[in-house]
Amino acid sequence: MRNIGAHNGRWKDLEADTLRRAERYAAILELSISPEGTFPPMGRSITYRTGAMQLLAQMALLGRLNAPLTGPRVRSALTAVMRRLLDAPKTFDEQGWLTIGFCGHQPHLGEDYISTGSLYLCSTVLLPLGLPPADAFWQGPAEDWTSRRLLRGEDASADHAI
Repeated sequence: MRNIGAHNGRWKDLEADTLRRAERYAAILELSISPEGTFPPMGRSITYRTGAMQLLAQMALLGRLNAPLTGPRVRSALTAVMRRLLDAPKTFDEQGWLTIGFCGHQPHLGEDYISTGSLYLCSTVLLPLGLPPADAFWQGPAEDWTSRRLLRGEDASADHAI
């Protein structure tokens, strides 16, 4: 939006609203991560595994996490998701390539458009690697994410739509 908005006023007018919606969706994604590092396996492209968390990772990269989200909280949540989905048995074949699946090898989850190459959209969860080492995302101590906090009885502000 920022790049094309410099060349087209109609797009520029959409930037603020688009960012606000992206920030809200990032919060929804963080809320969807269970204490165990799982999330609901919904959608046709579920075999992209951690790619479902792309927007949350992108908002972290852009420094657009709204309270109560913090870099360390999101880092901890995304790390749990990566470990849960990518450490599962049979996630990689004998040559080290990703297999079709959500958590392990589940070939029937693949749609016609899914190929070994497309599975690597899971790497979009790594967008925060673009942050400098001194960024609070990396430097802050690990924090439990929202579902972990709530399910151990911590209080929190109510969730609201934008």
